[in-house]
Amino acid sequence: MYDYMKALQKRFDRQSHPELDAQIKSAREGLRDGIDAESRRKLLRMLDAQNTLLVESKLMSFTAGFKLAWGMAKELEADGLYSFEREEEEHICHPAEQED
Repeated sequence: MYDYMKALQKRFDRQSHPELDAQIKSAREGLRDGIDAESRRKLLRMLDAQNTLLVESKLMSFTAGFKLAWGMAKELEADGLYSFEREEEEHICHPAEQED
């Protein structure tokens, strides 16, 4: 199910953030010049771990929203699906009952 949810998320989540991407690139280049190689490696490992956590939490949030929507759809289906046409037919076929 994990792979299926990742594929669904990829299909529906098409947001791009060019301004944020540019800020990240600028900050990364600034850090590269200001710290030594060992500190840079540690910082990049930390940023990679943070990015992995962000991706995972984003997928968990998408999955939770999908499950919530699925559960709501099942509840609505159990109560009988709403049909505008059926409601209009009932108004036409039983006008006296509607007035009472």
